[in-house]
Amino acid sequence: MELSERLKCARLALKLTLEAVSERAGIGVSTLSEFENGRREPRLGQLKQLAETYRRSVASFLEEGESPAPCVLWRQRPESPSAEELEATLLGLADQYRVLEALCGQHTVIELPVVPASDLGWTYSTAASLARRMRNELGLGDRPGQTLLRVLEEVCGVKIFHLEFEPTGSAACALSDQFGAAILLNAKSVRWRRNFDLAHELFHLLTWKCFRHDVGGPASPPSAIEEKLATCFARNLLMPEEVFREAVDASRRDSGKIGFDGLFEVAREFDVSVEAVVWQIGFVYRLASEKLQPTVDSLRERSGAWDVRETDTPPRRPLRFEALARQALRKGMISTGRYAEYVGISRRDAMKLVEQDATEDVQIDVADS
Repeated sequence: MELSERLKCARLALKLTLEAVSERAGIGVSTLSEFENGRREPRLGQLKQLAETYRRSVASFLEEGESPAPCVLWRQRPESPSAEELEATLLGLADQYRVLEALCGQHTVIELPVVPASDLGWTYSTAASLARRMRNELGLGDRPGQTLLRVLEEVCGVKIFHLEFEPTGSAACALSDQFGAAILLNAKSVRWRRNFDLAHELFHLLTWKCFRHDVGGPASPPSAIEEKLATCFARNLLMPEEVFREAVDASRRDSGKIGFDGLFEVAREFDVSVEAVVWQIGFVYRLASEKLQPTVDSLRERSGAWDVRETDTPPRRPLRFEALARQALRKGMISTGRYAEYVGISRRDAMKLVEQDATEDVQIDVADS
């Protein structure tokens, strides 16, 4: 594919008009049109501007051959063109992460347990069994909500990013032969919501080959049953049945019933929503969903006022991503401008960091005793 075609495809993928690109990149509409028609080729500076606008690397426009963009699976896809821009941003960040790993010689291989494509005939019990297996193999402990993010990032090599978008009750994941596995969480969601979304997207990564044929190119969105299985997996991963039963039994010891305060206490203990606790009670104690739905509806009206657990603003990029970027900058592997682009700061602020590092080098002499 020619450069002109790549530029046009990148623009159309984001559903941007030439006028919109001109406004963002600072390049005239007629010039952009000539680039896409093959009448002119952009200068390196212009190509960098377009790559930033299209959330892609410069190399992706210059490399030989055609590599289809990885599929991004959404729990609830935002409206266009927001969805396309978010997908491009996620894939761009994941590719930047891959580049930094390669530059610093710290490339990580996905260490997620493999679920063979032959494992078909999924049921809720199958999803719950997979959750138990993952909890044991990943060493997540009795309350996985407290450790899942760190284990997936540091042990399994999953690239996890946080961006703000609508709707808030959504998340996404992608799998690529180039950068591995990536998950997008909503920075506007509270921590316990992000925990559940993280576990939900983990199911899709684990079972990718069970529900889709490859990791590249377009793919159909998750079916309704696949989403229900992912939800079942997430509940059972974050609320292990044995420990969860003990917590619920302790909360209903006096009356044999569990009220709102008890439900909230169990939710706080496992760092999940009160609604998730209700549905997990139904699964563990074999209660019909028709009996639980009125309780769930009532809780939705009340939990907003009660559920004021600690909120936080997660970092857009993983801490390891930023550490690798800083290491690459110090070793001269990337320029100050590239560093600023990668970590999302101005070039001026990046220059200040360089100057600070040059004057405040810290070393500890550790001698053998």
